[in-house]
Amino acid sequence: MKKLRVTVEGKAYDVLVEILDEGISTASPFPPPPVQSAPLAAPVVAPASTPAAPKAAPVAAGANDIVSPLSGKVVSIDVKVGDAVDAGAKVAVVEAMKMNTDITATHAGKVLSIHATAGGAIEEGAVMIKLG
Repeated sequence: MKKLRVTVEGKAYDVLVEILDEGISTASPFPPPPVQSAPLAAPVVAPASTPAAPKAAPVAAGANDIVSPLSGKVVSIDVKVGDAVDAGAKVAVVEAMKMNTDITATHAGKVLSIHATAGGAIEEGAVMIKLG
């Protein structure tokens, strides 16, 4: 067994991997095929690309903010700025791995701003809605 760290989309996972072919020779009983030399071609130069627009800085979460508990796609935002919400009220829906998760208000308050867009991506811990 070998312990490895795998990073997927910026998230690190520690995994145990069982090495099945340990101790078995990987040398082939067949000789390698002959290598034929080809005339050298002129190097290909990729065209210069324009730099991507910088991403907007993430909004810092405050005590009254509703943050996404998981990464996924925002299916709906069920409130608008100025709405009063009760604790436990559904304010949004996020889809991850083909499952919809209702996002609820952690406490009562008034919606001050919305930082997620229906149809857009959201990261775990990102502020979705600021309550006052």
